[in-house]
Amino acid sequence: MKLNNISEVQKFIDAVSKSKSEVWIESSEGDRLNLKSQLSQYVAIGALLSNHGEDYELFCASKSDVPLFLEFFSENPDTL
Repeated sequence: MKLNNISEVQKFIDAVSKSKSEVWIESSEGDRLNLKSQLSQYVAIGALLSNHGEDYELFCASKSDVPLFLEFFSENPDTL
């Protein structure tokens, strides 16, 4: 899922926290940031809020975590 504008940061982090498996964002250059790590979360949120936030894509290791993010995206459609 390609990300665009994360305006509801806490709700996004809540969705990450509820996920059971690994969740990460990947840049167009191939850099990966694991969102289950708090340190990586800070770096990732900074990257998503920057002018190049649209260069990142969200991935879930488990398909069972996808509905958490689909719910987040349906409540925050400007994120995609």
